[in-house]
This record gives sequence, structure tokens and C-alpha cells, in this order.
Amino acid sequence: MERERIIVRTSIIGIIANIFLAGFKATIGLLSHSIAIVLDAVNNLSDALSSVITIVGTKLAGKAPDKKHPLGHGRVEYLTAMIIAVLVLYAGITSLIESIKKIISPDTPDYSTVALIIVAAAVIVKILLGRYVKSVGQKVNSGSLIASGSDATLDAVISASTLVAAFIYIKTGFSLEAWLGAIISFVIIKAGYDMLRETLSQIIGERVDSDLSKNIKEIVSSFPDVSGAYDLILHSYGPDTLMGSVHIEVPDTYTADKIDELTRAIQQKVYTECNVILTAVSIYSRNTKNDQASEIRSNITNKVMSHPEVLQMHGFYFDQGSGNINFDIVVDFASDRAKVYEEVMKEVQQLYPHNNIRITLDSDISD
Repeated sequence: MERERIIVRTSIIGIIANIFLAGFKATIGLLSHSIAIVLDAVNNLSDALSSVITIVGTKLAGKAPDKKHPLGHGRVEYLTAMIIAVLVLYAGITSLIESIKKIISPDTPDYSTVALIIVAAAVIVKILLGRYVKSVGQKVNSGSLIASGSDATLDAVISASTLVAAFIYIKTGFSLEAWLGAIISFVIIKAGYDMLRETLSQIIGERVDSDLSKNIKEIVSSFPDVSGAYDLILHSYGPDTLMGSVHIEVPDTYTADKIDELTRAIQQKVYTECNVILTAVSIYSRNTKNDQASEIRSNITNKVMSHPEVLQMHGFYFDQGSGNINFDIVVDFASDRAKVYEEVMKEVQQLYPHNNIRITLDSDISD
């Protein structure tokens, strides 16, 4: 796969760059007794390890589906991003401990011009590397690469701060090394925490991207006789694999063969234009043979939508034979959903006391 090749190639570039930078910084840090530069070198090594994990994760995620994992292995990429976040957290906590030790028992740094030039060059390299890796990650939708690119940019800031500390020491003789190391550690810990939180959110399951959701619903609603698209649910089986379902409203005159033809056409167009697999297109029947249904629908809609917590009403159908009135409501998560449902049910039942009211409480899943 082209996506896999791009991720692996970018990760290899990151590994090579970080190993060279770690080697140079470790040497400079040890020779100059600079705890901040040594910690910076350790951070580069963790970045190289992150790139190795990204490669392994991408390879595993790219494995073909099998009987045990029929929907593929794409979610492995979320796990690798989480491992990288944990590594960043570990590096931050470890460096904080070392910095505190140096605050208690400080060393006197000894900077050379060559050392400072190398660190300055490292800042430029990390800025360029970070921008490159992050842009590639955004292009191929790789959370691991985006995290690595962001981390590289953060490294450039850290390296620049060690230069500032060095110049302050040269000019004033006052060493900020250990304190700077502690600040760097907190920055690394914060970055690791943010990465971990974001990855866990993806694993738990996030709301469908608003632009994608609206695009899919526009495509579905563009077909003749489709009155609307509702209840769009998408499940992620990796950054590049989305599967889900949607409800559509069609006239109650549609026969099974017309429904079959329509749903297949919808699935094909959504996949072609959005790369999303709709495993199911469910049907709401819309009254067209009963004039009374239009009036009932209008009355109930006005009553239901008078509640500000109700975001949407759809799927209305009046069965004249049984007297059943069916529809769905979408209620805001910020409200007491059960209470709103009970109020709506009571009001509609009072409006049509001789009918059997069936209301489905839907969640605000997608825009």
C-alpha cells in the first residue's frame, strides 16, 4: 500500500535524524556537564524509538483481514500512538527526577563554541523534521506521524531553551541548567499527557467529523425520492477504514426491488466519493397515500420542536389501519434526555389520545 510505504519511509528518516542528533547532544552534554543537553539527547532517542514503533504498528495495521479479525487490523495504529504517548510521558517523568537531583547537587557547566553551534544546528534540523513528519502524517491521516512531528517541533523549542540557558551562564555565570531541565520535563510530560488523552479518545470512539458527516448526508439526500438522511453512525477500524449505517426516508409506495436498487446506488456513491463503507441503509417509510398523515405530522412536529432540547424529529409514519404514530427524536446530550422524552410522549399522547404513540429516543450522534 502506498500509504504504508509513505509512513515507513518518513519514520526511517526520523529514526536516522534522531539517532545522529542524540549522539551529538549526548557527547556535548557529557563533555560540558549540561544536564539539559543530556536530557535533550535522551528525548531524541525516545523519538527514534517512537518512529520504530510507528513502523511496526503500520506494518501490523496493514495486515490483510482474517477469520479472527474480519474487519482488518487498522486499529493497531491507535495502540501504537498510545504507546508513543506513554514513552513521551515516561521520558518526561524520568528527566524530571534527574533534574531535581541536579537542583539538589548541581554541576558546573562548561560550554564550548563548537558545542553551541551543534546545538543550534540541531534546533534547525528538528524544526524542519517536525514540519515534514507532521505534514506527511496529516496527508496520510496517520496519528502516530502527527504525534511524532509535534514532538519533534517541541524538541526544537527545548533545544533552543538550552541555548538560551548557555548564553545566560556565559554572560552572567549563573547556571539555570537544572531548573531548565525541570521546566523541559514538565513540557514533555504535558505533551505526553495530551497525546495520550487524544489517542484514548479515538480508541473510545469520537463523534463523526462534521464535514464528513454533512458530506455523506448531502450525497444520500441527493437521490430522487430520498427525503432525508438520518442516524448516521460510523465506526473506525483504523484511520483509513470507516464503516457504518444510515437511515433514509422514502415514499411508502416503494417496492422491495426499488429499495434494493436505491440502497445499492447510495452505498456505491458514498464509497466512491467519501471512501466510507455503508454496511446498511435502513428505511423510514414516508406517508404519501394518506392526506390525514400530513396534518398529523405538522401538528406533532410543532409540538415536539417547541422543546429547545429536541434537536431533530424524523422518521414520522402514521398507520391509519392500526392508528400507530411512529417517529424518532434527537435530544441534546446536555439535557435530561429521559425527562424530555417523557414530556414529549405525554404532550403528543394528549394531542392524539386515541392513537398509539411510539417515539424512539435517538442520540445526537452526527451533524
